[in-house]
Amino acid sequence: MTGWVLTSTDETPVILRIEPGSVKTIGRMAQADFILDAPLVSRVHCKLTVSRGGDLEVEDTGSTNGTLVNGQRITRTPLKAGDSLTIGRVEFTVTRA
Repeated sequence: MTGWVLTSTDETPVILRIEPGSVKTIGRMAQADFILDAPLVSRVHCKLTVSRGGDLEVEDTGSTNGTLVNGQRITRTPLKAGDSLTIGRVEFTVTRA
């Protein structure tokens, strides 16, 4: 079973790795599992969940500026390889590990 990798499209990429069976938060505060200190990112912006079967899902946690998947604002949605996930002004490409 494989995990997932989110790689930002920035000049200096941010790489986030998520293993099966885990739940991780992304935000700009120390309480977040992945700290993303960037404009328009909320304290705890969104939550990523990988099921034991390996499926990845993103859920917005009430962020001010929203979470986008492939340019569409979402509340909760599954992610697949090749999707674009935007948090604040940071865009990530989703791939299987």
